[in-house]
Amino acid sequence: MKENDKFSRDLLRGSLDLMVLSVLAEEPRYGYLIQKRLREAGGDSLEVQAGTLYPLLHRLQSEGLIRSRWDDTTGRRRKWYELTVKGRKQLERQAVQWRRYADCIGRLLAPVMNPPPEPV
Repeated sequence: MKENDKFSRDLLRGSLDLMVLSVLAEEPRYGYLIQKRLREAGGDSLEVQAGTLYPLLHRLQSEGLIRSRWDDTTGRRRKWYELTVKGRKQLERQAVQWRRYADCIGRLLAPVMNPPPEPV
């Protein structure tokens, strides 16, 4: 995949919280598993570096949207993150807003994505 096939930083900036909360709504995960799930969902167009993800996780935790716990039952000490009740409510609010926003963008892009046929 070419670098220009990846989602732009500007596009991600407004939606990364929503994506991470969505991933954690599925099940608790540690950092690498969050990155992997995002990459899978984005068809490799979405790659979130650790230097972006961990500060975001710390911020979400300080806002009470997620919580973390250390676990070493897998043989390696890892910090697991999970959604809180407050985080689930925030996710639901953001999901509704995002759907409305995406629908708006879709309507605006429709002429570009489906241009009328050119005259012969």
